[in-house]
Amino acid sequence: MFQQTITNFNINYDVYNESRSFCSGDRVTGKISFELKKETKISAIRMEFRGTAHVHWSTSGGKNRRRRNYSARLDYFHIKSSILEDSSGMPPPRQFAPELRFKSLKGKYSMFPPAAAVGGLRLQAGTHVYPFTLQIPEGDFPSTFRGIHGTVTYNLTVTIDRPWHLSKSFVTELMFRSRMNLNDPQLWCPLSGSNSTTLCCLWCASGPITLTATAEKKAFSPGETLKIVCEISNASSRTVTPKMKLLQKQNFYTHNKVSRRLYSQTLASVNGHTISPHSSEVHTELLLTIPSSAPCSISNCSILEVQYVVEVGNTDRWR
Repeated sequence: MFQQTITNFNINYDVYNESRSFCSGDRVTGKISFELKKETKISAIRMEFRGTAHVHWSTSGGKNRRRRNYSARLDYFHIKSSILEDSSGMPPPRQFAPELRFKSLKGKYSMFPPAAAVGGLRLQAGTHVYPFTLQIPEGDFPSTFRGIHGTVTYNLTVTIDRPWHLSKSFVTELMFRSRMNLNDPQLWCPLSGSNSTTLCCLWCASGPITLTATAEKKAFSPGETLKIVCEISNASSRTVTPKMKLLQKQNFYTHNKVSRRLYSQTLASVNGHTISPHSSEVHTELLLTIPSSAPCSISNCSILEVQYVVEVGNTDRWR
């Protein structure tokens, strides 16, 4: 087996916050490093930074049980730059046509050109480090997300071109967060809802159970504790245990929203104290910590949406 020439390749970028995330308009700086086992010719070291959204799902059914595939893709930006390149003026080796042959002194033909016709910079064996800088464009881009049927990714790709070798690429993903206008008064408005139900057994019906739930605001961050204040009246003959659930709803669309796929999951839940039968105007609070790994909401992407819903109700039959 041939020894690998390029080893220990790393893409390291500087971070400026605990979440290691970036926003539109931010400047990204860092270094790439790799080790060469021997002297090697390098035609170029290229960098690409691409922001994309992609969805895909399949369905099957009908008389013929045919499988149908649905997909859509959005490209937000594609930035190209060069970290290192051969300035000798020779075209990159990949531009030679595969049918091109060179005649040797012995009259035989080879797919490879004479050594003098091959460009490239000679890099000595050892460790090589190169800095890079790129600017994220200004724009209303969605936050990084990986869902069951779609993703929003911001990938940094470094490609090393070598004469008469296949290009070798290395990819790392940057965590991107959409900017939020914290001065929007809608985010700080209280959120409230109420509902009631009646428990029945055949022809007998008990008194109603009424619940009103209120949150102090609409916007929360991962790791923050969500407090719901509940006012419960239990006129039934049964005990009631309030429960709060945090649901994440993922919506995936094809272009123009012709087709749609919905996926919902419970991220966290908590039970409150039981409420005795025939109790009125009971005040209780439910506290739930939002998982630190929960991604941000997404409402600025036409093919992918992420929403969060808080449900409060009885653990048994009502919500």
